[in-house]
Amino acid sequence: MVAGDGLIRLEGVYKIFGPQPHGRAFDLARAGVGKDEVLRQSGHVIGIRDVNFSVSRGEIFVVMGLSGSGKSTALRTVNKLLETTAGEVWVDGTDVQTLSGSQLQAFRRQKMGMVFQHFALFPHRNVIDNVSYGLKVQGVDKGERDQAAMKALSLVGLEPYSRNLPRELSGGMQQRVGLARALASDPDILLMDEAFSALDPLIRRQMQDELMDIQNELRKTILFITHDLNEALRIGDRVCIMRDGAVVQIGTPEEILTEPATAYVAEFVQDVDQGRVIECREVMTQPKPINPDMSLTQALAHIGERSGAFATDPNGRPTGLLTIGDCVRAANTGSADMSGALRNDFDTTTPQTTLNDVYAAAGRGLPIAVVDQNGKLVGDLDPRHIMEEMGRVEQLIDGFERETYL
Repeated sequence: MVAGDGLIRLEGVYKIFGPQPHGRAFDLARAGVGKDEVLRQSGHVIGIRDVNFSVSRGEIFVVMGLSGSGKSTALRTVNKLLETTAGEVWVDGTDVQTLSGSQLQAFRRQKMGMVFQHFALFPHRNVIDNVSYGLKVQGVDKGERDQAAMKALSLVGLEPYSRNLPRELSGGMQQRVGLARALASDPDILLMDEAFSALDPLIRRQMQDELMDIQNELRKTILFITHDLNEALRIGDRVCIMRDGAVVQIGTPEEILTEPATAYVAEFVQDVDQGRVIECREVMTQPKPINPDMSLTQALAHIGERSGAFATDPNGRPTGLLTIGDCVRAANTGSADMSGALRNDFDTTTPQTTLNDVYAAAGRGLPIAVVDQNGKLVGDLDPRHIMEEMGRVEQLIDGFERETYL
């Protein structure tokens, strides 16, 4: 994706904290001097340096990094909670950093909702009034804003609690109220800053599931900040990893895991369960269906070095599996007919299924048919290739570790 694309774009953005952000500290930052050294020489702190990324309409773009990496600083330039030192921040064609006063407030209300780590609910207002508060500020009449609030509450499963006070809800439910409040005005963009970080692991996973379900329905543009790589890889369409104020790598979860750009990224991904992230489409091979009219000898030659091949019907749907072993056994009985050697106890999956979800099926040692939404064969998944891919990723990460310590 080029810098000119996207509903949200950061182009060469710097943020220096201190009394003279455009002075020596900025010059040092542009020259590539490290964050600690800039602080030592100038007394200023680099928030972010030369940050460039673009968020496409309808995608969940996750910015991930440890404390001090600049991830939240980057997000807060998008709604101008922070002014940049240099660079441009574009949202739907508007240079946000040029806005101020009522113009900025109106732009925020119309274009984006924000969900914070801390719920920030009004304790004296009930749930529906908390959710509709932003619409009240906009001057929307009570009937209309209550209707919008109830619609948002239904998305997060909290309609029955609309008249409860926040203190009567669990932490996870309060965070759902915060999400509903952001959704109530139907903004194009959701900015989520460590939105689930304060929740217990189980509740956090449930909130991730809910967010993805809501996204499947609404297709919002979501800029999501987290320090948790597992969370980033689980919910992100793409992930941006930051360190010391700079972008280290941007890619899909599969790219981040299987193609780490630096030893720093490799260190992050070394403890990730690869099978939970890598999808079958990353490992499957192009199908090589066998013709039902083939003899056993012809079928064996057609399979070649593969462990088997699928027979398909006229619509391309798999109807049988012929393995090398079954082919040889049938031939040893003196049969030349391939159809008698076909088996129909094969497993099927989809390109988007993760390797963990096909692990049990792979344990049978048989090729797995990868099919599209119409049941058409689009790929062959050999259990050997699953283990080879996971081993390749481990070797890649180990290689980075060796380089680091040499």
